[in-house]
Amino acid sequence: MTAIPYTGIFSNCPESWDVTPLQEHVFFQEGPGILAKDFRSSGVPLLRLAGLGSKFATLDGCNYLDPEMVEKKWSHFRLNLGEIVTSTSASFGRTSTIDESTEGAVPYTGIIRFRPKTSRIVPEFIGLFLRSTFFEEQAGSFSAGSVIQHFGPTHLKQMAIALPPVKEQSSIAEIIGTLENKIDLLHRQNQTLEAMAGTLFRQWFVEEVQEDWEEKSLSGIANFLNGLACQKYPPKNELEKLPVLKIKELSSGVSESSDWATSEVRPEYIVEAGDVIFAWSASLMVKIWDGERCVLNQHLFKVTSDEFPKWFYLMWCKHHLAEFISISSSHATTMGHIKRGDLDAARVKVPPENELKLMSEQMTPLLDKQIAIAKQSKTLEKLRDALLPKLMSGEVRVAY
Repeated sequence: MTAIPYTGIFSNCPESWDVTPLQEHVFFQEGPGILAKDFRSSGVPLLRLAGLGSKFATLDGCNYLDPEMVEKKWSHFRLNLGEIVTSTSASFGRTSTIDESTEGAVPYTGIIRFRPKTSRIVPEFIGLFLRSTFFEEQAGSFSAGSVIQHFGPTHLKQMAIALPPVKEQSSIAEIIGTLENKIDLLHRQNQTLEAMAGTLFRQWFVEEVQEDWEEKSLSGIANFLNGLACQKYPPKNELEKLPVLKIKELSSGVSESSDWATSEVRPEYIVEAGDVIFAWSASLMVKIWDGERCVLNQHLFKVTSDEFPKWFYLMWCKHHLAEFISISSSHATTMGHIKRGDLDAARVKVPPENELKLMSEQMTPLLDKQIAIAKQSKTLEKLRDALLPKLMSGEVRVAY
């Protein structure tokens, strides 16, 4: 039997669980090295990192390969229904499942596919393992400093996994799966609400916009408060502190790696769930914050208005986002950004007060529903994230 170098991290698992080398029960394979010259405008999809991270992999950002070349060189890399895929570098650990939409695609370099090799493990349990502390701790031992530069099959061959009885694996997967199905449903509901709001906005302000409506600048309808240099506001103690909201948190949420700042800052720099946040540097984005109470960091605007409803300035920020991203990309700097002058130059059409009120009667409920759903989703995500390590370690056992 292959030696297992990391058995210590499994010391608290139930004695009935089998701690075994990962490669004895799991097949894994990294995608082939494919060059840009091999890309085609159509053909067999090439799964890229942009398609990973959700419950099911997507073809977002995919390229295409010539079917004859795939058959000749890469046919044994084509993905099967139900396989698990995860990223190995850059956005490390983004894990998804292959469904009908991505079945048959070829994974790009930097993506590893997994499937059971024996009947001692169910596919869903592989996905849970890849998101568990058991995997993270072993992967961390191969990192350069505190950052995992790249991760591959060589490292997986040195890994171990703790296997409960198969029926218990299925029960664990069912519990987590039920939560994730609910989270996925909520996300899709919000996507529908966002699409409805976008359709109404385009109808009112693009297709049917009135020439006699007042024109203002984007900075003229809302306040854009830039965040603090939070390293200058360290926590004074363990009680009076809050996580720092940076671009990373805006994308992925607050985590154990997030920075902390004192909560004794001016109230306007405190971010609450439901606030509109605009990242104006690096990865430009506009989002309604759905996480916990935070302190606003520099490179982020907290957008508010004393005169106009939230939906109005939120939708206009989104409307100009593509333009701002283009401006940011054109800057010959290491980190693209926009300036306040760009907010001044962005134009906004303002309807008469009575028409804006009628619009708000349709848009405000849509936005309120989005915020409520986002909060519910975040609660379920916290429950899932708290429950997963307890189930995977055997601290919490399930009936089977």
